[in-house]
Amino acid sequence: MISRKIETYLVYLVISSVVFLLIYNIINYDPIYGYDAEAHHSYVDFVSMYLPDSFRLPTSDSTREFFNPPLPYLFPALIQLICRNLSTSVDLLATCKPVYGFYTQIFQSLLFVFSIFMYLQIFKKIRNETNLLDLSVIIVFCLLSVNYKTFSMIRGEPYIIFFSSLLIYQFLILCKKSFKYKVKDIFIFGILIGCLALSRQWAFLLFPSYFLLILFIKSPIERIRYIRFITLSFSIGFIISSWFYFGLFFEYGSFTAFNKEPSAFNLLNQPLSFYIPYGEEMIYLFTKPIRPYFSNTFLPILYSDLWGDYWGYFSFTSRSLDTGRNQLIIGDYLARVNIVSLFPTFLMILGLRTGIKSLRISPKKENDYFYSYITLSIFVTFFGFLWFLIKYPALPTGDTNKATYMIQLFHLLSILSITYLDKLKIVNLKKYTIAIIILVFIFIHNFSAMMSHF
Repeated sequence: MISRKIETYLVYLVISSVVFLLIYNIINYDPIYGYDAEAHHSYVDFVSMYLPDSFRLPTSDSTREFFNPPLPYLFPALIQLICRNLSTSVDLLATCKPVYGFYTQIFQSLLFVFSIFMYLQIFKKIRNETNLLDLSVIIVFCLLSVNYKTFSMIRGEPYIIFFSSLLIYQFLILCKKSFKYKVKDIFIFGILIGCLALSRQWAFLLFPSYFLLILFIKSPIERIRYIRFITLSFSIGFIISSWFYFGLFFEYGSFTAFNKEPSAFNLLNQPLSFYIPYGEEMIYLFTKPIRPYFSNTFLPILYSDLWGDYWGYFSFTSRSLDTGRNQLIIGDYLARVNIVSLFPTFLMILGLRTGIKSLRISPKKENDYFYSYITLSIFVTFFGFLWFLIKYPALPTGDTNKATYMIQLFHLLSILSITYLDKLKIVNLKKYTIAIIILVFIFIHNFSAMMSHF
């Protein structure tokens, strides 16, 4: 068993390490190297050009990221505006790009820290404890390498994680009150839904499970309460965010406009190897988990991009292999990262199994409705993303398959991982202690994968 004193030291060690990582990446990583960065920067530049006199959204002629909602671009656009007014440069847009990139990274790092704080609050309330800082919560969430990559880039996913952590916390409170609510609860929930919808379209994968949960509420009184609450809340979210999607519909003929033409849904849109990797593909997963190895394979790429950097946009740069640091050995190191990360992945699977059990329990115990929502949302998010990859096949590379796009999925899985560890702590304290120690050592081993080596 880890003594309380040692656990406290480990908590502060991990927190200090995360703060170091965030600062290091802010200093060393320019978000212009991120996924579709030029297009995201063009979005920011377009919005900022019309501020403060008016607010306009870019068209498909201005940037290929035109279909994204505007909320994540407002902060960098404001920084661009301030920089533009203070600078005397001839080329203001070029001069201010690194400025708003730098300050946006700081802002998004704060969003990440606050999201972790909200997860700590969630588990504090689940456990009915007074202690906030918990090693299992901190180590599980901070172990995800995709966090540091995502929050270093200018894009919408950091906002999804931030608003989702707030929404999940509010939902937990609602569950604990047997779905009894006040008017302010409806407005808080609705505003957060609206903010998620205005962050990025991936957030919509979090919404269906709030309605699916109705099927699992056995008490007629609780079911009626919940239906009223969720209907009113989503109505507010619709009012807040629908203007953007109606704008897409009127301009491009679709509420879900995209920069690629969709294919008719057909499993044959993707080759068999996309679904079932075989042969050398599986060997490369644990020997060279970087592109172009196992090109366009669904789970191997997603796994490698979660724990490492399959596409080479962060911990190494695949676009300029003659520059950067450790380029020749990064594949071997990320292979070891993939191997040791099997353990936290296994914990996610065990946690998901715990979540599935919560769907079957009747009558529901305290927190079971909360776990049921998390479990349903995992399945909807996973299969929703799979549907997207089949509907919009990116052959032959599969370059739309990125862990950053589904970072919300891994945070949901992490919630259930911690839930499993909590149950393990009660049943077998020795095994729980061993699991936590292993996670700390994996965090140390994977530390370099969380750092930019550009």
